[in-house]
Amino acid sequence: MDKGTLVEFRPGSDRRLGVVDRPDGKARWFVVDERGQSHSLAPRQITYTVTGQPYKPSQIQQFLEEVKPYLDPSSLEVAWELLVEGGETVTPTEMANLLYSESEAPQCYAAYCLLSDDKIYFKQKGEAYEPRNAAQVAERKHQLEVEAVKARGQQEFLVRVEQALTGVAVDWQRLDRHRLEALEKYATLLADVVRVAGLTYDSLARAYPPPAPVLETMTMLGRPATPQGAFQLLVDLGWWSLSENLFLRRSSIPVQFPSKVLEVAQQRFDSPVPDQDANRLDLTKLKVYTIDDESTTEIDDGLSWELLPDGRERLWVHIADPTRWLIPEDELDLEARKRGSTVYLPTGMIPMFPEVLATGPMSLVQGRVCCALSFGIILDPTGGVEDYNIHASIIKPTYRLTYEDVDEMLELGVEAEPEIEAIATWAQKRKTWRYAQGAISINMPEAMIKVKGDDISIEVLDDSSSRQLVAEMMILAGEVAARYGQAHNIPLPFRGQPQPELPPNEELLQLPAGFVRACAMRRCMPKSEMSITPLRHAGLGLHTYTQATSPIRRYSDLLTHFQLKAHLRGEVLPFSAEQLKEVMISVSTITQEVTMVERQTNRYWALEYLRRHPENVWQTTVLMWLREDSNLALIMLEDLGLQLPMFFKRDVRLGEHLLVKVSHADPHKDMIQFQEIIYQEAQTAAN
Repeated sequence: MDKGTLVEFRPGSDRRLGVVDRPDGKARWFVVDERGQSHSLAPRQITYTVTGQPYKPSQIQQFLEEVKPYLDPSSLEVAWELLVEGGETVTPTEMANLLYSESEAPQCYAAYCLLSDDKIYFKQKGEAYEPRNAAQVAERKHQLEVEAVKARGQQEFLVRVEQALTGVAVDWQRLDRHRLEALEKYATLLADVVRVAGLTYDSLARAYPPPAPVLETMTMLGRPATPQGAFQLLVDLGWWSLSENLFLRRSSIPVQFPSKVLEVAQQRFDSPVPDQDANRLDLTKLKVYTIDDESTTEIDDGLSWELLPDGRERLWVHIADPTRWLIPEDELDLEARKRGSTVYLPTGMIPMFPEVLATGPMSLVQGRVCCALSFGIILDPTGGVEDYNIHASIIKPTYRLTYEDVDEMLELGVEAEPEIEAIATWAQKRKTWRYAQGAISINMPEAMIKVKGDDISIEVLDDSSSRQLVAEMMILAGEVAARYGQAHNIPLPFRGQPQPELPPNEELLQLPAGFVRACAMRRCMPKSEMSITPLRHAGLGLHTYTQATSPIRRYSDLLTHFQLKAHLRGEVLPFSAEQLKEVMISVSTITQEVTMVERQTNRYWALEYLRRHPENVWQTTVLMWLREDSNLALIMLEDLGLQLPMFFKRDVRLGEHLLVKVSHADPHKDMIQFQEIIYQEAQTAAN
């Protein structure tokens, strides 16, 4: 190659012209560009040689100015139309003659630039270029159009992201939402940091590399393509809150109802299906009490007391009858089955049925005639079931009471409502009877966490007289429903619990009485079981039991209603034993997930509450050892009813009372650390 030859080379993806200066060894050349910089090039790095006169580096810019007028990409389409039919190849020199009718150095280089940059009409074949056929050109045009649309979409997305990051309200487009939903799915992996012991953010990112759409979005925005990075971006965009429930999003629990289900619910509300129980027992003359928390909106049970002519007393447990509004296997039933139960979270509930029905005609609303499944029960003097009957009924709830209302009535002995006192008396007899049958009582404080806006509150649920009253009546109805199913050989979702192997009394007596002893007993309690045939429930002290008192909120209770009501009408059962078993297995899997999400969400908000109160001093009790060799114990914050782990720097005893403060809390990582403080420090903190 002669000195002064003008050549093109491409460092990276850039075109660069340079003039050959001198050899660099046997196989390379030094080439000087227009800026005077020298480059050592191998022959394969030279992409085009300009023929004709020798050049100096200072002439390169002038040469490019001469080339510029000929760089019209649209002219290639004209050339392609002339060449495509014959399919012959063309060199840059030939293309220059065709396009410009001359083939001097500037025209030839311009033709080469057009051909080498072309993505539509020509493809390189050796030193020449071959026209693509018409179908290939059409496809290439389509691909480039798609890429252009994508590029515009990306640019517009970036503009909207910048707006959102500055707090401007953004109207996200459909494709934007696809991007953000992909980020959502990836960010929910952070829930695994809590779920999988020992998993860290770094190990999570290694275990789950980002899918292509997420990688593209995060790279485009200059953000780390990790689950944590995706989470932070969604928070920064205002798409998520900092306290987004990742456990719920990671689960398969549906949050919204499909539009079809909502339509059916509204239709049933406006035009109810014919009542299959045309001969309902009219119990509207009974005084009916519903007892719930003040915030309860799905009211599914009520209580009555009746004095019979023969002097005996009858208790009535009235249960809401949602089956009045649906049919087995219809849209409402299948949607409820898919959900398994109502989900109760500190931030609110996710109902099993659409609200228009669940809090309306399905519920036992004060002052309104309601459909119910009523259990009339006569107990013997010891509290055992002497006689019972079950009816599809109509009732008219008289009073909607809270637990606090009933506690006050029992304490004051309100003479105007002797029925409440009578029900409470029978509830106590029932409890005594069950303990005589082997029931096991484990009383531990339970925290009820509520989140409204930015406020978190934690209330300890007391095992008050009113709650015991309601619990005993619900257990009683469950026993009666199961006894009816057993007597008539009806497959039901029976619940049982194996007999626990409790520590010997002498061992239990060595533990401090109260919470520590209850905690030790709780650890020995086996999980409850479900079966289509009756089982003994050791914890409740019952030979047979099923849940039947929350059909608006638990699908297994709804199954019990379907089966019982069909039998009461003398009809074929909607579910055979095998069908019921199959549905129960499916629903159990779902409800286990619901329970896990509820537990994880409550723990998150408990830690967030503690994180916000680092100066508070908490009275705690050491409940049990988690790892005694590491001084890791489970403690209970008595004022909150929370049970959390704590490492101790000294030897402590089970049952020991001590004062602690939160030293570190990170709800997202499920981390909580306490430090023990001495009495003087507690006094200082209190002041």
